Amino acid sequence: MSRCTRRHLLKAGLAASAGVVTAKADFLPGISARQEQSTSAGGTAEQATTGAASGEETSLRERLLLDFGWRFHLGNADDPVKDFGWGARLHGAAFAKTGVSLPVAGPDFDDSGWRSIDLPHDWAVELPFENAPKLIEHGAKPLGRDYPDTSIGWYRRVFDLPTSDAAPRISVEFDGVFRNAIVFFNDIYLGENLSGYAPFRFDLTDFANYGGKNTLVVRVDATLSEGWFYEGAGIYRHVWLTKTNPLHIAHWGTVVRTEVHEGSASVKTQTEVENESDKEAMCSVLSEVIGSDGRVVASARSNSAAIPAWGKATLDSQAAVPQPALWSVESPNLYRLRTTLEGNEVPTDQDETVFGIRTIDFDAQTGFRLNGRPVKIKGTCNHQDHAGVGAALPDRLQSYRIERLKDMESNGYRTSHNPPTPELLDACDRLGMLVMDETRMMSSSPEGLSQLERLVRRDRNHPCVVIWSIGNEEPIQGTPCGARVSESMKRLVRELDPTRPITEAMNYGWGQGLSKVVDVQGFNYAGGRGRDLAQSIDEFRQKFPNQPTVGTETASTVSTRGIYENDKVKGYVSAYDINHPPWASTAEEWWPVYDERKFLSGGFAWTGFDYRGEPTPYGWPCISSHFGILDTCGFPKDLFFYYRAWWGSKPVLHLFPHWNWSGKEGQEIDVWCFSNLDSVELFLNGTSLGTKEMKRDSHVEWKVKYAPGVIEARGSKGGHVVLTDKRETTGSPARLVLHADREKIAADGEDVSVVSVEVVDAQGRMVPVASNQVTFKLAGPGRLIGVGNGDPSCHDPDKPAAPDQAQRSAFNGLCMAVVQALKQPGEIRIEASSPGIEGTSVVIQGQGASPRPAVA
Repeated sequence: MSRCTRRHLLKAGLAASAGVVTAKADFLPGISARQEQSTSAGGTAEQATTGAASGEETSLRERLLLDFGWRFHLGNADDPVKDFGWGARLHGAAFAKTGVSLPVAGPDFDDSGWRSIDLPHDWAVELPFENAPKLIEHGAKPLGRDYPDTSIGWYRRVFDLPTSDAAPRISVEFDGVFRNAIVFFNDIYLGENLSGYAPFRFDLTDFANYGGKNTLVVRVDATLSEGWFYEGAGIYRHVWLTKTNPLHIAHWGTVVRTEVHEGSASVKTQTEVENESDKEAMCSVLSEVIGSDGRVVASARSNSAAIPAWGKATLDSQAAVPQPALWSVESPNLYRLRTTLEGNEVPTDQDETVFGIRTIDFDAQTGFRLNGRPVKIKGTCNHQDHAGVGAALPDRLQSYRIERLKDMESNGYRTSHNPPTPELLDACDRLGMLVMDETRMMSSSPEGLSQLERLVRRDRNHPCVVIWSIGNEEPIQGTPCGARVSESMKRLVRELDPTRPITEAMNYGWGQGLSKVVDVQGFNYAGGRGRDLAQSIDEFRQKFPNQPTVGTETASTVSTRGIYENDKVKGYVSAYDINHPPWASTAEEWWPVYDERKFLSGGFAWTGFDYRGEPTPYGWPCISSHFGILDTCGFPKDLFFYYRAWWGSKPVLHLFPHWNWSGKEGQEIDVWCFSNLDSVELFLNGTSLGTKEMKRDSHVEWKVKYAPGVIEARGSKGGHVVLTDKRETTGSPARLVLHADREKIAADGEDVSVVSVEVVDAQGRMVPVASNQVTFKLAGPGRLIGVGNGDPSCHDPDKPAAPDQAQRSAFNGLCMAVVQALKQPGEIRIEASSPGIEGTSVVIQGQGASPRPAVA
């Protein structure tokens, strides 16, 4: 790999004076977090970090993680004194003169009384639950106009910039801040960003203190919401400090498009180059395609172009990859594009882009096709929070969640209802998950188009993204206004990415308004309350036979893990596939409709995971939804196995409910079985209760008079028993069992392991009704960052009382803790105990690793 150093640049005479900085948030490069660890201009993470601290010569493009070492304090939306002077009369002219701002934004402010934190950070998840009608939809956390003391957060980060950084361009990049972020740098107001989901950046070059300390301050106002669900509060995604040469690849400036031919694939690249210097520069781009083995499999060089001072140009190239390994759901093969920019024949910038080679098509007759083969989308919609951490997910949890969905045989993910964090798409690229990528604001206003542009420019190189969604259940969707808005949004998307179709998730007005504009008609449910799903879809099909279609949002079945009777007082819903709101349907109602119709591209069930807020059908004490196929921790509900049975090809047999029904002896219990086998025979304490044939996309069930002991299901295929499953009446809780999803993690200050707890009886069987209080203690170079149990009505704190100690009650036999490694390798021991039963421990090995390049 070629090295592009500042010395090369200076020799070439391309060093430039600092450029003009606007007060408006600009766009953020769409390079994934993990990708950057091995990209740019060579050199190890240690070299990059050391160079940034010492001022020695390093790679010209540096992308440094700015997550560690922040200070945080709550402000106040009503009282300027408690809000560190923001809005006080004395500082009313904060925007009148640059450099006259707030003491809190300057280098001399004493923040020693502020909390020390690392990012990502969500302060909402740290707040207590509160029973108030205005809060319940958002997870019952005290945010909003009625809660000025807890709706504003201030962040400060002080860092050094070496004198040698005066030559490059320097910017700060925020992947996501919820919401209304106002940013200051060295006591100077830079600007603000409204959306809590759209990435944004500011150029710091003119305002930096080279050879000294620099102060970055962010005021975050979560008073107002963008959605109707839990959204968190704070800098809940990564922050980066990026340094480039004046002649550099623009933000999101690399576009990769592929075409598949017989025995080869063409890789077409467009590279947008910026010359932020006072001299014209001749430049060209070398594009190298790198395979999974690290070898260059194809390369191409663009024509040379003269870029005027402070100008831009786009350079094209095309390379041929022989015998390409295609990206697919089953085999998500990835390539890297190494882009080297040369100015006046000297390397000035280098970057890498991960991409995949594949073809996609939404067809009105055969549905979605991937690489020319029909693939039914078996997807889920998901919000972005997780048990224990709220919206501030470490990168590993993104992969953990996609792995759980893949284990269910799901192949699709809708980022409802907002742009996702880049690391989610990285996980979908690696693991083979088809993505419907959705913007938050459906609007052709400057703000709406800006958010859409940032989404598309950032995400358009991800092979997992197969369709753009421009909105969800919008009031204007079926109107002429909606059509005009969608036309403007579609026009922008086409300019940025002509390779993918667009849709909008319509819950009514099918065939009207924007239906005539979008490429793929999106169906949310049946298109209105009380309507028949199959009939509504077939009627649309009859009227619009040439319109491709997809189920943008389906199901909305409600259930609570391990609960088999509705309980309004506790806020629990039966886990049988029988409960849903008036507009929705059960799994067995929606999936057969989509499975039987080849023209339907598939659908996205609401939702893969439970999420905070929007509790349905009950309110308080519920503080999270029941829509998930998995709970907030990722523990499967029974419906998980319905989808695994009918979405996958492997034999499945799942029997439920549990068999602990003390006090109901002799009463009938509904016993269900999800399976894709030919037939299932049920036994109670060794006595057959009969065999039932399994209808496609359905289940079998019996009514069984309860008697303690064992129920057993035996599933047959081709006349032979191939699987058995049983539920036993367990004893009382006797001990705890711990399972770490990963027993070895990187000691990089970021990596995590999810540790699940089972409450078992003396024979080692999980007690399905156990609610024991579990205490976690940690020893070694790690920390506890969150706990959960999947109970939608549990008001236990998600955040530990201390990094080495936490408590959480079990819910129906299960709970979990998220353990994060520090930057020192070593043995991390987690102990779990509960009064009156035997405790246990598990060891996670924090392995030596090079942390990502980071600001010291």
